[in-house]
Amino acid sequence: MKLLAFLALALAGVCWGMGFPTGKLILTETDAAHMVLLRFVVAGVVAAPFALRRAEVRALFRSPAVLLTGVLYGVAFMVQFEGLAHVSVTVAALLVGAMPALIAVSARVLGEKVTPLSWAGVAAATLGAACIAGKPDGASSPYGVALSIGSLFLFLAWLLALRKVPPAPNPIAIPAVSIIVAALTILPIAFAVHGPPKLTLSAPVWIAVVAQGVLATLVATAAWQFGAARVGAASAGVFINIEPLIGATCGVLLFGDRLTAFLLAGGALIIGGSLLVVRGERHAEPGAVQATAAPTP
Repeated sequence: MKLLAFLALALAGVCWGMGFPTGKLILTETDAAHMVLLRFVVAGVVAAPFALRRAEVRALFRSPAVLLTGVLYGVAFMVQFEGLAHVSVTVAALLVGAMPALIAVSARVLGEKVTPLSWAGVAAATLGAACIAGKPDGASSPYGVALSIGSLFLFLAWLLALRKVPPAPNPIAIPAVSIIVAALTILPIAFAVHGPPKLTLSAPVWIAVVAQGVLATLVATAAWQFGAARVGAASAGVFINIEPLIGATCGVLLFGDRLTAFLLAGGALIIGGSLLVVRGERHAEPGAVQATAAPTP
């Protein structure tokens, strides 16, 4: 069963990581708000049978905690991909690697145990993010970097809100319901700011939209929750590093992103710091509530 859980976590990391290159492709023909809207509409249509078929799952739509997770999820994606429109794929992906550090800090604020090794990881990941933010590559702007970092705090709020959701009848219930709520949240915002979305997109872009909706949204979220529920938090947290690695590799190989010294050093510090954080969690005192980490799409 643990092997299946690790495979699910790896799948989630890969799918989330692919959201950056597919997003950059979609942004060549539409804006960030409409891209996120189309992504969640596709995901919502696929998720609808899982969310609406059974009464006990439909009841989750009346849960304030579940509704909050859906709203935060949708807004976080809008901010993240608005940032992606102003930064390179590599920068956006590597900044996600700071997520374990943010979670470690939040855990300490909430009174949870954070080991000295985890704090060392926090310092390294923070320094890495500062390297990228202070000296982004030529394709990235400070505005885009700020939005990308801001989206991490929204995803952090989403992770904290997930702690308050009620028990679900099956692993896909919460992801399915929250994705539909996210789509309904994004819809009026996108229409108010940009009007109706452009639907005359090229075939490659539509394929990327479907891939984002099905793989990088529904499959990734469900796979992560399935895997994380069956292994320890520290073991699951290691897989967060797949996302920035996949995104950054695609940025360099497929989009011609320039791998500057600051970018390379910042990425190494973020990924190395993330590994220190999850290693520190593994050495936390027994019985302590450990910080958990989850990737952002």
